[in-house]
Amino acid sequence: MTTIGVEEEYLLLDPVTGLPVPLADKVRAAAGLGRLVADQEVHFELLQAQVEVATPVCSTLEEVGGHLLRLRHAVGAAAEAHGCRIAACATPPLRHGHPVAVTDQARYRTMLAQAPQLVAEQLVNGMHVHVGVPSRESGVRVLNRIRVWLPVLTALSANSPLWDGHDTGFASWRTVIFSRWPVSGMPPRFADIADHDRRVQQLLDSGLISDTGQLYWQARLSARYPTIEVRCLDVQLRADDAVMLTGLVRALVETALAEAAAGAPALDCDQELLQAAMWHAARHGLSSTLIDPAGRQRRAGEMLYELLSHVAPALDASGDNRQVTALVHRLLQSGTGADRQRAALTAGGPRAVVHLVLDQSTTP
Repeated sequence: MTTIGVEEEYLLLDPVTGLPVPLADKVRAAAGLGRLVADQEVHFELLQAQVEVATPVCSTLEEVGGHLLRLRHAVGAAAEAHGCRIAACATPPLRHGHPVAVTDQARYRTMLAQAPQLVAEQLVNGMHVHVGVPSRESGVRVLNRIRVWLPVLTALSANSPLWDGHDTGFASWRTVIFSRWPVSGMPPRFADIADHDRRVQQLLDSGLISDTGQLYWQARLSARYPTIEVRCLDVQLRADDAVMLTGLVRALVETALAEAAAGAPALDCDQELLQAAMWHAARHGLSSTLIDPAGRQRRAGEMLYELLSHVAPALDASGDNRQVTALVHRLLQSGTGADRQRAALTAGGPRAVVHLVLDQSTTP
Protein backbone atom coordinates (compact mmCIF):
# COMPACT_ATOMS: atom_id res chain seq x y z
CA MET A 1 0.00 0.00 0.00
CA THR A 2 1.26 3.49 -0.88
CA THR A 3 2.69 5.30 2.14
CA ILE A 4 1.32 8.61 3.39
CA GLY A 5 2.29 11.29 5.88
CA VAL A 6 0.61 14.50 6.95
CA GLU A 7 1.89 17.87 8.20
CA GLU A 8 -0.47 20.27 9.96
CA GLU A 9 0.09 23.87 11.06
CA TYR A 10 -1.76 25.38 14.02
CA LEU A 11 -2.20 28.86 15.41
CA LEU A 12 -1.56 29.67 19.08
CA LEU A 13 -4.33 31.92 20.39
CA ASP A 14 -4.98 33.67 23.69
CA PRO A 15 -8.23 32.04 24.95
CA VAL A 16 -9.46 35.35 26.41
CA THR A 17 -8.69 37.83 23.63
CA GLY A 18 -8.62 35.38 20.71
CA LEU A 19 -5.44 37.03 19.43
CA PRO A 20 -2.32 35.16 18.23
CA VAL A 21 0.40 34.83 20.88
CA PRO A 22 4.16 34.38 20.19
CA LEU A 23 4.74 31.31 22.36
CA ALA A 24 5.77 28.70 19.80
CA ASP A 25 9.24 28.00 21.23
CA LYS A 26 7.81 27.36 24.69
CA VAL A 27 4.98 25.20 23.37
CA ARG A 28 7.32 23.16 21.19
CA ALA A 29 9.65 22.55 24.12
CA ALA A 30 6.80 21.57 26.43
CA ALA A 31 5.30 19.21 23.84
CA GLY A 32 8.69 17.56 23.36
CA LEU A 33 8.87 16.68 27.06
CA GLY A 34 5.80 14.46 26.90
CA ARG A 35 5.71 10.78 26.08
CA LEU A 36 3.07 11.38 23.42
CA VAL A 37 5.47 13.21 21.09
CA ALA A 38 8.51 11.67 19.42
CA ASP A 39 11.56 13.43 18.02
CA GLN A 40 10.95 15.52 14.87
CA GLU A 41 7.16 15.44 15.22
CA VAL A 42 6.81 19.10 16.29
CA HIS A 43 8.55 21.65 14.05
CA PHE A 44 9.44 25.32 13.77
CA GLU A 45 7.22 27.58 11.69
CA LEU A 46 7.85 31.01 10.23
CA LEU A 47 6.03 33.00 12.93
CA GLN A 48 6.11 32.50 16.68
CA ALA A 49 2.32 32.15 16.85
CA GLN A 50 2.45 28.96 14.74
CA VAL A 51 3.39 25.35 15.43
CA GLU A 52 3.72 22.56 12.87
CA VAL A 53 3.36 18.83 13.48
CA ALA A 54 4.26 15.92 11.23
CA THR A 55 2.98 12.37 11.47
CA PRO A 56 5.30 9.40 10.99
CA VAL A 57 5.12 7.55 7.68
CA CYS A 58 1.77 5.74 7.67
CA SER A 59 0.19 2.97 5.64
CA THR A 60 -3.47 3.38 6.59
CA LEU A 61 -5.91 6.20 7.20
CA GLU A 62 -6.50 4.81 10.68
CA GLU A 63 -2.83 5.41 11.45
CA VAL A 64 -3.04 8.96 10.12
CA GLY A 65 -6.11 9.74 12.19
CA GLY A 66 -4.59 8.28 15.35
CA HIS A 67 -1.36 10.24 14.97
CA LEU A 68 -3.14 13.52 14.19
CA LEU A 69 -5.35 13.24 17.27
CA ARG A 70 -2.34 12.29 19.41
CA LEU A 71 -0.33 15.25 18.16
CA ARG A 72 -3.22 17.70 18.46
CA HIS A 73 -3.82 16.63 22.06
CA ALA A 74 -0.11 16.74 22.95
CA VAL A 75 0.50 20.18 21.44
CA GLY A 76 -2.83 21.37 22.82
CA ALA A 77 -1.84 20.32 26.34
CA ALA A 78 1.55 22.02 25.96
CA ALA A 79 -0.17 25.20 24.78
CA GLU A 80 -2.59 25.21 27.73
CA ALA A 81 0.36 24.81 30.10
CA HIS A 82 1.58 28.18 28.77
CA GLY A 83 -1.79 29.91 28.87
CA CYS A 84 -2.79 29.60 25.21
CA ARG A 85 -4.74 27.22 22.98
CA ILE A 86 -4.19 25.69 19.55
CA ALA A 87 -6.54 26.57 16.72
CA ALA A 88 -6.72 24.46 13.56
CA CYS A 89 -7.89 27.26 11.30
CA ALA A 90 -6.02 28.49 8.25
CA THR A 91 -6.21 32.20 9.11
CA PRO A 92 -6.67 33.88 12.52
CA PRO A 93 -10.19 35.17 13.20
CA LEU A 94 -8.59 38.21 14.87
CA ARG A 95 -5.13 39.78 14.57
CA HIS A 96 -2.94 42.30 16.36
CA GLY A 97 -2.22 45.64 14.79
CA HIS A 98 1.48 44.76 14.87
CA PRO A 99 3.42 41.81 13.38
CA VAL A 100 4.04 38.59 15.26
CA ALA A 101 7.70 37.82 15.98
CA VAL A 102 9.56 35.73 13.40
CA THR A 103 11.14 32.49 14.59
CA ASP A 104 14.87 33.04 15.09
CA GLN A 105 16.20 30.91 12.26
CA ALA A 106 18.53 32.14 9.50
CA ARG A 107 16.12 31.16 6.73
CA TYR A 108 13.24 33.04 8.32
CA ARG A 109 15.35 36.11 9.04
CA THR A 110 16.29 36.21 5.35
CA MET A 111 12.65 35.98 4.31
CA LEU A 112 11.79 38.84 6.67
CA ALA A 113 14.51 41.04 5.13
CA GLN A 114 13.34 40.23 1.60
CA ALA A 115 9.57 40.64 2.05
CA PRO A 116 8.65 42.12 5.44
CA GLN A 117 4.99 42.79 4.64
CA LEU A 118 4.43 39.31 3.22
CA VAL A 119 6.03 37.75 6.29
CA ALA A 120 3.92 39.93 8.59
CA GLU A 121 0.77 38.62 6.89
CA GLN A 122 1.92 34.98 6.72
CA LEU A 123 -0.27 33.92 9.65
CA VAL A 124 -1.74 31.15 7.53
CA ASN A 125 -1.88 27.45 8.26
CA GLY A 126 -1.97 24.63 5.78
CA MET A 127 -2.18 20.87 5.68
CA HIS A 128 0.39 19.08 3.52
CA VAL A 129 -0.10 15.47 2.41
CA HIS A 130 2.93 13.42 1.36
CA VAL A 131 2.31 10.36 -0.82
CA GLY A 132 5.10 7.96 -1.70
CA VAL A 133 6.09 7.59 -5.36
CA PRO A 134 8.48 5.04 -6.92
CA SER A 135 10.84 7.67 -8.41
CA ARG A 136 11.21 11.37 -9.13
CA GLU A 137 10.42 10.70 -12.79
CA SER A 138 7.12 9.05 -11.84
CA GLY A 139 6.53 11.93 -9.45
CA VAL A 140 6.61 14.41 -12.33
CA ARG A 141 4.10 12.29 -14.24
CA VAL A 142 1.85 12.36 -11.17
CA LEU A 143 2.14 16.14 -10.85
CA ASN A 144 1.10 16.57 -14.47
CA ARG A 145 -2.01 14.45 -13.90
CA ILE A 146 -3.27 15.64 -10.51
CA ARG A 147 -2.91 19.40 -11.10
CA VAL A 148 -6.37 19.66 -12.70
CA TRP A 149 -7.96 18.36 -9.49
CA LEU A 150 -6.23 20.75 -7.08
CA PRO A 151 -8.99 23.42 -7.24
CA VAL A 152 -11.56 20.82 -6.17
CA LEU A 153 -9.38 19.84 -3.21
CA THR A 154 -8.96 23.51 -2.28
CA ALA A 155 -12.71 24.08 -2.35
CA LEU A 156 -13.29 20.97 -0.24
CA SER A 157 -10.68 22.02 2.34
CA ALA A 158 -11.59 25.73 2.56
CA ASN A 159 -11.21 26.89 6.18
CA SER A 160 -10.01 30.51 6.11
CA PRO A 161 -12.81 33.01 5.39
CA LEU A 162 -11.87 35.59 8.06
CA TRP A 163 -9.12 38.22 8.29
CA ASP A 164 -8.97 40.97 10.90
CA GLY A 165 -12.38 39.98 12.27
CA HIS A 166 -14.34 40.28 9.02
CA ASP A 167 -15.41 38.00 6.19
CA THR A 168 -13.00 38.36 3.27
CA GLY A 169 -15.52 37.06 0.74
CA PHE A 170 -13.15 34.13 0.11
CA ALA A 171 -13.66 30.64 1.50
CA SER A 172 -9.86 30.14 1.48
CA TRP A 173 -8.14 33.49 2.06
CA ARG A 174 -5.00 31.49 2.87
CA THR A 175 -4.80 30.52 -0.81
CA VAL A 176 -4.79 34.19 -1.83
CA ILE A 177 -2.16 35.17 0.74
CA PHE A 178 0.17 32.35 -0.31
CA SER A 179 -0.18 33.24 -4.00
CA ARG A 180 1.89 36.42 -3.54
CA TRP A 181 5.29 34.72 -3.27
CA PRO A 182 7.52 34.61 -6.38
CA VAL A 183 7.02 30.89 -7.06
CA SER A 184 3.53 29.91 -5.98
CA GLY A 185 0.12 28.85 -7.22
CA MET A 186 -0.55 26.01 -9.62
CA PRO A 187 2.43 23.81 -10.53
CA PRO A 188 3.47 24.04 -14.17
CA ARG A 189 3.37 21.09 -16.52
CA PHE A 190 6.80 19.49 -16.97
CA ALA A 191 8.03 17.48 -19.94
CA ASP A 192 9.99 15.11 -17.68
CA ILE A 193 12.25 15.12 -14.62
CA ALA A 194 15.09 16.77 -16.56
CA ASP A 195 12.78 19.62 -17.53
CA HIS A 196 11.64 19.95 -13.91
CA ASP A 197 15.18 20.05 -12.54
CA ARG A 198 16.37 22.52 -15.20
CA ARG A 199 13.56 24.95 -14.42
CA VAL A 200 14.02 24.67 -10.66
CA GLN A 201 17.77 25.24 -11.03
CA GLN A 202 17.08 28.35 -13.13
CA LEU A 203 14.96 29.74 -10.28
CA LEU A 204 17.76 29.04 -7.82
CA ASP A 205 20.45 30.51 -10.07
CA SER A 206 18.41 33.67 -10.57
CA GLY A 207 18.31 34.30 -6.84
CA LEU A 208 14.52 34.57 -6.91
CA ILE A 209 14.37 31.70 -4.43
CA SER A 210 17.09 30.75 -1.97
CA ASP A 211 16.21 27.05 -1.64
CA THR A 212 13.71 24.53 -2.95
CA GLY A 213 11.61 25.05 0.17
CA GLN A 214 10.51 28.30 -1.46
CA LEU A 215 8.84 26.45 -4.33
CA TYR A 216 5.39 27.26 -3.00
CA TRP A 217 3.50 25.41 -5.70
CA GLN A 218 0.29 23.83 -4.48
CA ALA A 219 1.76 20.44 -5.33
CA ARG A 220 5.43 19.64 -5.74
CA LEU A 221 8.10 16.99 -5.53
CA SER A 222 9.36 16.88 -1.95
CA ALA A 223 13.00 17.81 -1.57
CA ARG A 224 13.38 15.70 1.59
CA TYR A 225 11.33 12.59 0.93
CA PRO A 226 10.50 10.29 -2.03
CA THR A 227 7.02 11.75 -2.17
CA ILE A 228 4.60 14.02 -3.92
CA GLU A 229 3.61 16.80 -1.53
CA VAL A 230 0.12 18.26 -2.02
CA ARG A 231 0.03 21.68 -0.34
CA CYS A 232 -3.21 23.28 -1.58
CA LEU A 233 -5.20 22.35 1.54
CA ASP A 234 -6.22 24.59 4.41
CA VAL A 235 -5.62 22.99 7.80
CA GLN A 236 -8.85 21.34 8.97
CA LEU A 237 -10.96 22.12 12.02
CA ARG A 238 -11.54 18.41 12.64
CA ALA A 239 -9.00 15.63 12.44
CA ASP A 240 -11.51 13.39 10.62
CA ASP A 241 -11.75 15.87 7.76
CA ALA A 242 -7.94 15.83 7.51
CA VAL A 243 -8.14 12.03 7.25
CA MET A 244 -10.72 12.31 4.47
CA LEU A 245 -8.52 14.68 2.46
CA THR A 246 -5.51 12.44 3.00
CA GLY A 247 -7.46 9.51 1.56
CA LEU A 248 -8.50 11.53 -1.48
CA VAL A 249 -4.97 12.78 -2.14
CA ARG A 250 -3.47 9.29 -1.91
CA ALA A 251 -6.18 7.94 -4.23
CA LEU A 252 -5.45 10.73 -6.74
CA VAL A 253 -1.74 9.88 -6.74
CA GLU A 254 -2.40 6.14 -7.07
CA THR A 255 -4.84 6.79 -9.92
CA ALA A 256 -2.27 8.95 -11.69
CA LEU A 257 0.41 6.28 -11.33
CA ALA A 258 -1.92 3.61 -12.72
CA GLU A 259 -2.99 5.78 -15.67
CA ALA A 260 0.61 6.68 -16.51
CA ALA A 261 1.63 3.02 -16.38
CA ALA A 262 -1.23 2.13 -18.73
CA GLY A 263 -0.30 4.94 -21.14
CA ALA A 264 -3.66 6.68 -20.72
CA PRO A 265 -3.71 10.29 -21.92
CA ALA A 266 -3.47 12.89 -19.16
CA LEU A 267 -6.36 15.29 -18.60
CA ASP A 268 -4.81 18.69 -19.25
CA CYS A 269 -5.70 22.32 -18.78
CA ASP A 270 -4.02 25.55 -19.86
CA GLN A 271 -1.98 27.15 -17.07
CA GLU A 272 -3.89 30.44 -17.08
CA LEU A 273 -7.25 28.68 -16.92
CA LEU A 274 -6.06 26.42 -14.14
CA GLN A 275 -4.75 29.39 -12.15
CA ALA A 276 -8.08 31.19 -12.53
CA ALA A 277 -9.93 28.00 -11.56
CA MET A 278 -7.93 27.88 -8.34
CA TRP A 279 -8.81 31.51 -7.58
CA HIS A 280 -12.47 30.69 -8.21
CA ALA A 281 -12.27 27.67 -5.88
CA ALA A 282 -10.64 29.77 -3.15
CA ARG A 283 -13.34 32.40 -3.61
CA HIS A 284 -16.38 30.15 -3.42
CA GLY A 285 -15.38 26.89 -1.74
CA LEU A 286 -18.25 24.44 -2.25
CA SER A 287 -20.96 27.11 -2.08
CA SER A 288 -21.23 27.82 -5.80
CA THR A 289 -19.56 26.51 -8.95
CA LEU A 290 -16.14 25.14 -9.83
CA ILE A 291 -14.34 25.28 -13.18
CA ASP A 292 -13.70 22.02 -14.98
CA PRO A 293 -10.59 21.42 -17.18
CA ALA A 294 -12.57 22.43 -20.29
CA GLY A 295 -13.26 25.84 -18.77
CA ARG A 296 -16.94 25.22 -18.00
CA GLN A 297 -18.62 26.26 -14.76
CA ARG A 298 -20.09 23.24 -13.02
CA ARG A 299 -21.92 22.85 -9.73
CA ALA A 300 -19.43 22.17 -6.95
CA GLY A 301 -21.26 19.00 -5.94
CA GLU A 302 -21.05 17.73 -9.52
CA MET A 303 -17.28 18.28 -9.64
CA LEU A 304 -16.88 16.58 -6.27
CA TYR A 305 -18.85 13.59 -7.57
CA GLU A 306 -16.53 13.44 -10.59
CA LEU A 307 -13.51 13.44 -8.30
CA LEU A 308 -14.94 10.58 -6.23
CA SER A 309 -15.73 8.61 -9.39
CA HIS A 310 -12.25 9.25 -10.76
CA VAL A 311 -10.51 7.85 -7.67
CA ALA A 312 -13.06 5.16 -6.74
CA PRO A 313 -10.94 2.21 -7.98
CA ALA A 314 -7.96 3.41 -5.92
CA LEU A 315 -10.16 3.94 -2.84
CA ASP A 316 -11.57 0.44 -3.30
CA ALA A 317 -8.10 -1.07 -3.63
CA SER A 318 -6.93 0.55 -0.38
CA GLY A 319 -10.14 -0.27 1.47
CA ASP A 320 -10.79 3.44 2.07
CA ASN A 321 -13.88 3.99 -0.08
CA ARG A 322 -16.54 3.62 2.61
CA GLN A 323 -14.69 5.78 5.15
CA VAL A 324 -13.75 8.56 2.73
CA THR A 325 -17.19 8.67 1.10
CA ALA A 326 -18.93 8.81 4.49
CA LEU A 327 -16.69 11.66 5.62
CA VAL A 328 -17.29 13.57 2.38
CA HIS A 329 -21.05 13.23 2.88
CA ARG A 330 -20.72 14.41 6.49
CA LEU A 331 -18.77 17.45 5.38
CA LEU A 332 -21.38 18.27 2.73
CA GLN A 333 -24.08 18.14 5.41
CA SER A 334 -22.24 20.16 8.08
CA GLY A 335 -20.32 22.44 5.72
CA THR A 336 -16.64 23.14 5.18
CA GLY A 337 -14.62 24.85 7.86
CA ALA A 338 -15.27 28.11 6.01
CA ASP A 339 -19.03 27.53 6.07
CA ARG A 340 -18.98 26.79 9.78
CA GLN A 341 -16.82 29.81 10.60
CA ARG A 342 -19.20 32.05 8.65
CA ALA A 343 -22.20 30.61 10.48
CA ALA A 344 -20.49 31.33 13.80
CA LEU A 345 -19.62 34.86 12.65
CA THR A 346 -23.26 35.54 11.75
CA ALA A 347 -24.50 34.10 15.03
CA GLY A 348 -22.04 35.71 17.44
CA GLY A 349 -19.35 37.75 15.74
CA PRO A 350 -15.58 37.10 15.64
CA ARG A 351 -15.44 35.86 19.23
CA ALA A 352 -17.90 33.09 18.38
CA VAL A 353 -15.53 32.03 15.60
CA VAL A 354 -12.65 31.96 18.08
CA HIS A 355 -14.66 29.67 20.37
CA LEU A 356 -15.50 27.40 17.41
CA VAL A 357 -11.93 26.96 16.22
CA LEU A 358 -10.59 26.44 19.75
CA ASP A 359 -13.25 23.88 20.64
CA GLN A 360 -13.00 21.87 17.40
CA SER A 361 -9.24 21.55 17.08
CA THR A 362 -8.82 18.57 19.43
CA THR A 363 -12.02 16.68 18.53
CA PRO A 364 -12.21 13.83 15.99
